[in-house]
Amino acid sequence: METLSRRAVNRATLERQLLLRRAKMSAYDAVEHLAGLQAQAPFPPYFGLWSRLAGFRPAELAELLESRRVVRIALMRGTVHLVTAADALAWRPVVQGIYDRDLKQNALHARALAGLDHDLVSEAARKLLLGGPMPGTALGAELARSWDVPAASLTHLARGRLPLVQTPPRAIWGKAGQTTYACLDEWVGAPLSPPSPASLISRYLRAFGPATVADVQTWAGITRLGEVAASMDLRRYRDEDGRELLDLPELTLPGEDVPAPPRLLGPFDQMILSYADRTRVISDACRKRVISQNGLVKGTLLVDGQVCGFWEIKTSRKAAVIELSPFEKLAKRDLAALEKSAAELVMWAEAAAETHEVRVLPVA
Repeated sequence: METLSRRAVNRATLERQLLLRRAKMSAYDAVEHLAGLQAQAPFPPYFGLWSRLAGFRPAELAELLESRRVVRIALMRGTVHLVTAADALAWRPVVQGIYDRDLKQNALHARALAGLDHDLVSEAARKLLLGGPMPGTALGAELARSWDVPAASLTHLARGRLPLVQTPPRAIWGKAGQTTYACLDEWVGAPLSPPSPASLISRYLRAFGPATVADVQTWAGITRLGEVAASMDLRRYRDEDGRELLDLPELTLPGEDVPAPPRLLGPFDQMILSYADRTRVISDACRKRVISQNGLVKGTLLVDGQVCGFWEIKTSRKAAVIELSPFEKLAKRDLAALEKSAAELVMWAEAAAETHEVRVLPVA
């Protein structure tokens, strides 16, 4: 069994995630290729595509949301993702167990929901949503007319039992909107698919591989995928620590000496969230500085395929400033490339600002 060096695994990850070079593909094709994008906040998917696609325009993704070709829905790990409608229909049944367990164990809501007929409540919620998308608070309030349970807990039950998408104008670039829900199958006009864990594994490997079973399970938020993987026709490698890495047999790997250009990754970028062993792209020490205790993930600086700092955009009146905070002294060439990308990013993200500035903060 071939052993892959850490650098080889890193370069494969960057290639699968469209980060060795900006790809010339549509936003829809990129969302599909990447197995969706982290979307627990409204706008990180736009930054994720900006980092990966040549000439990406926010209006392209906004149109996909408005036309219902892509949707925002809680999927893997119980986290909201932006995925194609087809993938949402295929994947929500596979990860439904996450939501079933949560309804029994959630610290805020499980006790209030314990005595209810969950099927009856979810069916009532579905009927309400047939009248059109509803804010979560309104949905819970309507359900509370029939059940003497806190409205927030009833909304939580509906989100757990039904495949609820978050509808526009939320997450439309340049717009604001409260979270409103619709049933996925009604929203896109198609039924959910039968669960296929093997298909989910294949899509993960195409976007993130080669990877261990533990990596796949961390991304998906479900267990016992080793049994499924064992039955699949997969290529198998070893990493430097002796762990088995899985991959699709038809996929090739880039050479480990392929250059990796400096990049700015967006907030909540899936590159650093989708593995059990995240050290393929970020050290444990850097991870603690990028991800806060309450789970917020900063935009990051990537040099030679590794996270080496973070960035933040700050606005005041009509000025926009992007601050780069490297964790170490960087080579002049790499820093210049990051500054160039930062200037492009702040002008793209804050197009209405009258002035744009890049600041490099001292190494902390």
